[in-house]
Amino acid sequence: MTILKCNIPPSLLAALEAQAASQKSGISHIVTAALSQYLATPIHTLFQVSTSGALVAGFHDGVVTCRTLLGHGDFGLGTFEHLDGEMAVLDGRVYRARGDGTNVEAADDDAVPFAVVSRFEPEIDLAVPCAPSLEALIAICDTHRTSDNIFYAIRLDGTFRQVRTRVVTPLADQGGLVDAAKAQSEFSFSDIEGTLVGLWSPAFSGAVSIPGYHFHFLSSDRRHGGHLLDCAADGLRLRVEALNDFHIALPENESFLQADLSKDTAEDLAYAERSH
Repeated sequence: MTILKCNIPPSLLAALEAQAASQKSGISHIVTAALSQYLATPIHTLFQVSTSGALVAGFHDGVVTCRTLLGHGDFGLGTFEHLDGEMAVLDGRVYRARGDGTNVEAADDDAVPFAVVSRFEPEIDLAVPCAPSLEALIAICDTHRTSDNIFYAIRLDGTFRQVRTRVVTPLADQGGLVDAAKAQSEFSFSDIEGTLVGLWSPAFSGAVSIPGYHFHFLSSDRRHGGHLLDCAADGLRLRVEALNDFHIALPENESFLQADLSKDTAEDLAYAERSH
């Protein structure tokens, strides 16, 4: 976090200290919230397009463009229209990993049916030790979450000994995420520099999101990417931001408005998330 130094009147400082004491919060928290409101710049906010349930049910037409998505965040993940590739949003740019192994920067007008983004402002920034597997890496990340009831944006950078990813194959006709996952492409990389773009979602969000950890990989040269299946690293830089404000934009087309999305999609999501 950036340190801001400024001069304020003693009366304003006294009021600020009194407010901090009454709320039992830090002065920096109050100042940050006030500046966010005054400058109309959301902080610690997760913005989501559509729902995971809609994606599973086969609603994968574009809802917004990449240009619109970047208006709500510079860090995140998602997919593209008709499930044509895995999306990673990093440093204000959108990248598309395709089933043929290519990874390119997406065009501003590329359509997005589902994505989650935030303006990444990490509160934790530290080095983490050896992680011989994704399971071990998740255990490390768990130690830096203070609650199971809010969202977290997670970024990990460094050199990976091994990375295994998958990319769903675009659907030629109607079908959902499970259908696309059945024909997914899987890739393995060794000794590769890159970034894990991650999100942790609480269990109660399962009706609209993907509970637990969800990581997409993007290589430093931007030539490789995809949904993370497993990885191993000797040491990484970990940055974490707690997200306590959640916004969702739902599709407005007639097919979505009339769809039955009451089905529990947990089993289908679990199937789509793993290796095949």
